[in-house]
Amino acid sequence: MSKLLLVGVDCSECSERALKYAANRAGSSKAQLVVVHVIDWSPFSFNTPQENAERHKRRETELDRAHKEIVDPLVSELREQGLFARGVIRHGHPAETLSAVADEFGATNIIIGKTGSSRIKTQLFGSVANTLVQVSNLPVTVVP
Repeated sequence: MSKLLLVGVDCSECSERALKYAANRAGSSKAQLVVVHVIDWSPFSFNTPQENAERHKRRETELDRAHKEIVDPLVSELREQGLFARGVIRHGHPAETLSAVADEFGATNIIIGKTGSSRIKTQLFGSVANTLVQVSNLPVTVVP
């Protein structure tokens, strides 16, 4: 079984440090990297059929934009460093989605930054890192 590291990214400085840490680990251990960006999205919404159609269009636009502006450039940089990397964008609850993607790809470790891009949301609802440590069945490395 080859080693596969999953790293969660959200455009924060801490996320950048987590990606750098993951790249160093992948380089030294010949591991593969899966770079994941989760767009926070709740499935719990009661809409009309027209609102659901519009929501679906917006969701697809967000996925395309996140690939072009966030994940694809990061994956390209990692590949230029000689690393095997691929990118994934998903909608959902960040911690639960990162854990599910890690299981889906057979990751051996999840790497994330300690704090993300929304400090106010973290103070109100708790951090993705804290939740991920609780819900994941894999080792989670939290980078300060």
